Amino acid sequence: MPIPEFILALRAAVGHDLLWLTGVTAVVVRADEVLLVRRADDGAWTPVTGIIDPGEEPAVAGAREVLEEASVVAVAERLTWVHVLPPMVYDNGDRVQYLDHTFRFRYVSGEPFPADGENTEAAWFPLDALPPMSDEMHARIASALAPAGPAAFES
Repeated sequence: MPIPEFILALRAAVGHDLLWLTGVTAVVVRADEVLLVRRADDGAWTPVTGIIDPGEEPAVAGAREVLEEASVVAVAERLTWVHVLPPMVYDNGDRVQYLDHTFRFRYVSGEPFPADGENTEAAWFPLDALPPMSDEMHARIASALAPAGPAAFES
């Protein structure tokens, strides 16, 4: 499900104008491994990310995205970071800015598989042997691996 229906409806009304959306990043940890997916659109390795549906709890959205994108069942343990991403423009001209909620998730079951077409691969990686990733994605993973405590907020 690449573009949620509610966003298509908004785009029909506002065209390419900037949309403020809430997003979720699910950093799924299993022992000393982390679940990553390779995005179909740009080939980048990332934790599972997605858009929170209207009225959906962020942790529930993260669990839904992990199941939809990687065929893995995981449970949210804690919120680790909340921050605003810079505005971005998609290839079709749509402008968007996200408020990201990064969560640490605990693996429950399932073998990673790129289940919904948004990704070409899904796999476990040892924490000390991650594939090349953006600084932003490394920061999200680091926030989830930090010792338990209150979530980090930008100021």
